Amino acid sequence: MSRPITIFTGQWGDLPFDELASKMSEIGYEGLELACAGDHFDVNAALEDDGYWPAKKAALQKYGLNCWAISNHCVGQCVLDNIDSRHKTVVPAHVWGDGDPAGVNARAAEELKKTARAAAKGGVKVVTGFTGSSIWPYLYSFPPVPQSTIDDGFKLLAERFIPILDVFQECGVKFALEVHPTEIAFDIYTTEMALKALDYHPAFGFNFDPSHLVWQGVDPVEFIRMFPDRIFHVHVKDAAVTLNGKSGILASHINFGDRRRGWDFRSPGHGDVNFEEIIRELNVIGYTGPLSVEWEDSGMERFYGARDAFNYVKEIDFSPSNIAFDAAFDRDIQS
Repeated sequence: MSRPITIFTGQWGDLPFDELASKMSEIGYEGLELACAGDHFDVNAALEDDGYWPAKKAALQKYGLNCWAISNHCVGQCVLDNIDSRHKTVVPAHVWGDGDPAGVNARAAEELKKTARAAAKGGVKVVTGFTGSSIWPYLYSFPPVPQSTIDDGFKLLAERFIPILDVFQECGVKFALEVHPTEIAFDIYTTEMALKALDYHPAFGFNFDPSHLVWQGVDPVEFIRMFPDRIFHVHVKDAAVTLNGKSGILASHINFGDRRRGWDFRSPGHGDVNFEEIIRELNVIGYTGPLSVEWEDSGMERFYGARDAFNYVKEIDFSPSNIAFDAAFDRDIQS
């Protein structure tokens, strides 16, 4: 099995598409997970201009690249979030509009539907993203949060996302939520709650990213085992827990890259994620899609990191055995 190794372009939004494609192709990447940012991917242009996709594909092919997934994480975040000034910096101006929270929620939902249609127009079968969460501020239940408040948050997920997912289903595209703190589903149990709230919608699954689970103390392999038929896409990203007696797991409002944090993201292979066990479990469930590097490491120069990550993923991705090791002793199959 040779899963394509791709890279997510979200953290490279300051670079023009052509420059980024050239550099990643030179390293060896086989594709780009295109973020809806900068000139990497434009949802509305893809829908309105019949020449957009052919030109984008020609630009990818120029560098020997492909596209298996499109990301619209930041827009998805605004579907369920309680909107405030932070969101203005991460969404397109036409989604932000006048900033009225209900309007932003509604426009973000419509933009996700458009993203499904744009992906389908280009033959891309997966859109990765976020949902946001109206109940994330209640993570620590004090003052005491009644269960009805949490239940209402999952009801809101169903109310706002089932119409979105219906469009995805009509388009033949999957929505792959990146299970992640600040999302409605951020660990195994909340993922179960989200699936139940959405009545196990066939278009809803996951962009599996172990880095968001490992620092919480959740075993990423157990996540794969719990939801084997819902792993639609895979991010390769690492995280390291750096608790030292002073730092805390909630990170003390200290930004990424600061050594005082209790955990931080790392380039693949430089943190606490056991990628060998993940590869073994992906083999068990028959996942053959991309291994998409999401490169985030404040302590490493990013182009060095992109090359280092590619080499690491290439080294650790192995196929399952096509024969039981002890079967070789069977005389009936010996030559």
